[in-house]
Amino acid sequence: MIMIVFLLVSCKNAKQKLQEYVTAYNASAKTFKADNVTLTTARGYINDDKIELRFETGLEQNQANKMAGDMAFSKLLKEMINKNQIPKELVEEGIRFDAYFLADDNTVLSKKIIDKESISEILQ
Repeated sequence: MIMIVFLLVSCKNAKQKLQEYVTAYNASAKTFKADNVTLTTARGYINDDKIELRFETGLEQNQANKMAGDMAFSKLLKEMINKNQIPKELVEEGIRFDAYFLADDNTVLSKKIIDKESISEILQ
């Protein structure tokens, strides 16, 4: 009985995992490598069960970069999910990822939402 109680107490809930993910993501962000990405950060919103991922680039805000960025961003997110850099486990537990691919002036080139409904589409 004591072991069962210990196991239940030691299990982390989604909000704790969200906090740990954001901390670990930001700690490893310096080593993140992707085409055109100059900086990436994560911010957690515990009350909304949401993580915001920002990918800053050196790309200028224009229609050509918006179209190319959208395709490249979709590919990047798929790779991150497959490498568990965006854990499917968190998505399955109800955590939503709002991911932003930003131009050099911090305007949005592309925005993707990763949740239970969209993850299978992203992974295609």
